[in-house]
Amino acid sequence: MSPLPRIVLLLTVVVAAAAARRGAANDLLPKYGLPKGLIPDSVASYSFDESTGAFEIHLAGTCYVHFGSHLVYYERTITGKLSKGAISDLSGVQAKKLFLWVYVTGMVALPDQGTIEFQSGFISESLSASMFDEVPTCGSSVGAQLRGATGVIGELGLLPVAQVGGLGRFAVDGRVGPAVIRGGGVLRAGGVRV
Repeated sequence: MSPLPRIVLLLTVVVAAAAARRGAANDLLPKYGLPKGLIPDSVASYSFDESTGAFEIHLAGTCYVHFGSHLVYYERTITGKLSKGAISDLSGVQAKKLFLWVYVTGMVALPDQGTIEFQSGFISESLSASMFDEVPTCGSSVGAQLRGATGVIGELGLLPVAQVGGLGRFAVDGRVGPAVIRGGGVLRAGGVRV
C-alpha cells in the first residue's frame, strides 16, 4: 500500500474520531433526561465526571443561538453539574430578556408538562422541550452589539458617556443631557423620555 492511501485513511479516522467526540457532549444529555439541543453544535471538547456530575464544555468560540424568539449566548467555556433531568451550578450561558442579558444558572426538565424550566437566580421561565430536540447551529456574532452595558445603552438609543464627552451625560437623537432614572424605572436623558 502506497503512503498516500495510508495518510488518507489516517486522516479519515482522525476526523471521524473528532466528530464523534464533538457529538458526544450533546449525546450525553438524553441519557440524563434532557434534550440534546441545549448545547450548540460547536463543541470542541468536553469533560464529564460521572461520580459528581460535574462537566466542562469547551466550544470552538463564543456562540449566539435563537430558540424561537429567545436569543441565547454561550461563552467559550460552559460548566455545571448534570443530574437526572437537571443541570445545576451552570455558568457560561446567558439569555436575553427584554433588553438585559441574564445568566442561566440551571435547567430542569419537566416531562409531564413537556417543558424545560430555565432558572436565573430566583426567577425562571419554561419553554417547550421540543424547541431543543435538534442541536442548534452556532452564530458567531448574532446580536453581539446588544450585550453588556454599552449594548443596553445602544438599544435605548443612547451614546455612552465616552462618546458624548460629558460626565453622566448621554445623547438621545442628537440631544445631549444628563441621564436620570425617574419613578417607575423610566429612563430620561436630557428631558427626553426613553
